Amino acid sequence: MRRVALATCAGTDVDPDAPILLDALARAGVAGALCVWDDASIDWDAYDLVVVRSTWDYAGQRARFLRWARSLARVVNPYDVLEYSSDKRYLVDLAARGVPVVASEFFDVGAEPVFPGGDFVVKPCVGAGSMDAERYRGDEHAAARSHVARLHGAGRDVLIQPYIDSVDDIGEHALIFIDGAFSHAMTKAAMLNVTALDRNALFRREQLSRATPEPEALALAHAALARRFEDLLYARVDLVATPTGWALMELELVEPSLFLAFDDEAAHRLAAGIVARLR
Repeated sequence: MRRVALATCAGTDVDPDAPILLDALARAGVAGALCVWDDASIDWDAYDLVVVRSTWDYAGQRARFLRWARSLARVVNPYDVLEYSSDKRYLVDLAARGVPVVASEFFDVGAEPVFPGGDFVVKPCVGAGSMDAERYRGDEHAAARSHVARLHGAGRDVLIQPYIDSVDDIGEHALIFIDGAFSHAMTKAAMLNVTALDRNALFRREQLSRATPEPEALALAHAALARRFEDLLYARVDLVATPTGWALMELELVEPSLFLAFDDEAAHRLAAGIVARLR
């Protein structure tokens, strides 16, 4: 029986997608195992394939994470994709390709931040979900400057974006692609309207619901993946509605939640994609 490692991070019941995918793999005749990516005791060569899934603690140690990924004989998504998508500066590249993205300004460690008018968001360039991200009002520059200083003090570059008001009303749309094809879509309600301590697993689940993507949103998602990322095992394209149309918030190609519990066939499609890559 072929063996596949699902790379995760330390913790209990970290990823609600994991048991669903493990069951789908077993049904496809594949032995899957959850393996903590930075556990030195794991023999990665004992697995036919490593699938990066819930490695959500890599943000503060990206260089180490990428060394680990590069050391693997077979990993998906591929190493070059993991490297590209693990730093949000990819937004600059996508914008240059003509993909509409949320306005983004980057401030490397030591650079003085400049804040846009109105509400805005401060987040690390390398981060997972809403961790270490905060929303600020237009008159909260002092608090935002302290946040930037904390991130810079930890050696982390910073991304500043205007807050997109539509998130409060209709949320973000997350379009999930599996094995190169659109699978399903989700609405993610606003995450930054409560304190970081309140963004627990229950809160996050309550913010999620199935969505039917508008044709324009689906077209934008395809454009974001075009020419380089069409055939990946998994991808998630997070979009927001702006006054000028849909815009890309993030292109999640490293360790996105795929919300497998919200689509009856998604896990089986993902397992089939893994089996195809084992051949």
